[in-house]
Amino acid sequence: MESRPEIKLSDYQYELPDDRIAKFPLEKRDHSKLLHFESGNIEHHRFYELAELLPQNTLMVFNNTKVIPARLIFQRASGAKIEIFLLQPVAPSTVINDIMVHHGPVTWQAMIGNLKKWKDEELLLGEIEVSNQKMRIEAKLIDRESRYVEISWDGSHITFASIVEAAGEVPLPPYLNRKATVADKPRYQTVYSKKEGAVAAPTAGLHFTEEVLKELEQKGIQTDYLTLHVGAGTFQPIKDEIVSNHPMHSEQVVIRKENIIKFLQQDGNIVAVGTTSMRSLESIYWYGVKLLNDNNKQFLIPKLFPYEKHSKAASLKESLTAILNHMEAEKLDEITGSTEIFIMPGYEFKVCNGLLTNFHQPGSTLILLVAAFTKNQWIKIYKEALSQEYRFLSYGDSSLLWNHKRP
Repeated sequence: MESRPEIKLSDYQYELPDDRIAKFPLEKRDHSKLLHFESGNIEHHRFYELAELLPQNTLMVFNNTKVIPARLIFQRASGAKIEIFLLQPVAPSTVINDIMVHHGPVTWQAMIGNLKKWKDEELLLGEIEVSNQKMRIEAKLIDRESRYVEISWDGSHITFASIVEAAGEVPLPPYLNRKATVADKPRYQTVYSKKEGAVAAPTAGLHFTEEVLKELEQKGIQTDYLTLHVGAGTFQPIKDEIVSNHPMHSEQVVIRKENIIKFLQQDGNIVAVGTTSMRSLESIYWYGVKLLNDNNKQFLIPKLFPYEKHSKAASLKESLTAILNHMEAEKLDEITGSTEIFIMPGYEFKVCNGLLTNFHQPGSTLILLVAAFTKNQWIKIYKEALSQEYRFLSYGDSSLLWNHKRP
């Protein structure tokens, strides 16, 4: 390991009163508060003022993943309910974008409620309505230890995306401690969501409206979209006092050739909209480093890879150029990879110098990312937010944070 101090979980805890957790969203997305942190100074704004706070030479990078209703409820013949919470696709593909448009049976790894009551050979049945047509869906447990569940349905013309849209419930974060309502289905989704596959929303994007996006365009702020399918692991608490022992979750990332070209052309600020965009962008840099060091074409970033010693150091331009050359040589328009990147204090940011993000749980991987980005001024920022009665977590308020050291 190189340049990584020993990070203790207890140093990244704070007291979050329950009444500061936003249990429901505001009626108007862009009326949330917006804390602006720059060079140690804090200002308070509303989110609809975002365009005024961004220099013109700014590229904002959004995560266009779309939350799927990943919580499926089945019923046994006895009446007992079995909850299947989709985590990762297993077959016929492990690529989320592919499995969502599949027309036949699919297998997912899942969290399963009441697993002990589900017998190995027992079929769980359900009835749903898709395009005014009633159809039956079935769930079969095919690997109890791995929690692999096969889901099948009538109608070979129906995609799996349509099935979960009809059968599933919105997978609200566990800390909201409430059932999803009809209003959550559109509200727990960004207005620019496109690529189905996330089981949690990229919550920094929930504040955007078409009006705010239009104002950014009118000011000349550039925008770009990549995809990281947010997994349930984002809510997994750190339990080890030495945080590097935490089993960091893996998430799928999809990058397009057009992304790489746009990043290479950008010579100003790059602002990540949310921690998922930040993780994606920084992972892209490290993928380029892998290509330069050992020509490893697999896009897989282990959690502590950035802290290891690499034979070839690389600038952002060199890294992105290596990816572009690889994509052109292989005639690839996009690459699907996975990242476990663990950004914690001591991490040197390679791509972004701006971060738009919500306020996160105590002792979480996301607090560690914010601490790394703000050079451990997160305590000052969070104390100010609490004193000014900001709303916290997924449906809460927002912050625009700057780290002006350009890569």
